[in-house]
Amino acid sequence: MRTILFDWDGTIVDSIGALYETDAAICRRIGVPFDLAIFRRTFSPNWRHMYDSLGIPGDRTEEAVQVWRETFRSDRTRPFDGVQGALARLVMGGYTLGVVTGGDRAEVEPQLRRLGIDDLMTVRVYGNDTSAGKPHPAPLLLALELAGGCAPAEAVYVGDALDDMRMASATGVRGVGIVSMLARSEELTAAGAVETAASVAEWVDRILGTSGIDRATSSSHAAGGHP
Repeated sequence: MRTILFDWDGTIVDSIGALYETDAAICRRIGVPFDLAIFRRTFSPNWRHMYDSLGIPGDRTEEAVQVWRETFRSDRTRPFDGVQGALARLVMGGYTLGVVTGGDRAEVEPQLRRLGIDDLMTVRVYGNDTSAGKPHPAPLLLALELAGGCAPAEAVYVGDALDDMRMASATGVRGVGIVSMLARSEELTAAGAVETAASVAEWVDRILGTSGIDRATSSSHAAGGHP
């Protein structure tokens, strides 16, 4: 089993700027402080955890969610350059791919189809699929189960948020951090990333045909085993 799982926002699609503007609108409505430094410090793919970190009162959570629905436009998100081709190359190489995101199924599934990668991401775990969200290991453990009972040591998780790397580390999965406005390379490493890259496309270019993953895959095929 060779499984590579991905975060969605900020990893596959270039949506972090839109998320920033949406969170800014929420904080203006609720009346709590917000700027780029606060965004970077409090951001989490687990929106409940993030709202708590932003200081949004529990009795105003539904109001915040309504502002989100009015402001964030997932239908306008665009994939990062080269990401579709990179994912296709991984599938052609025999890897099982999937997405583990805090986003809603109803929001992300149409994007998968619109971007033409619906058939590539065969494992999918969304924000409401587990009782605990990132950085808890539950979402990633569910994804490994859906990938045929893949062992953590045989999987990779790619994401741009610190909680992505914390989840991977807590699960025993190799974490690959994607540098973005959320976190620098050293911050991702401190959160548990084993390696970092500027983009998914760059990381795939790095590993295909040259990485330890592919060397291990070739060896395991020769031996009739798994990497």
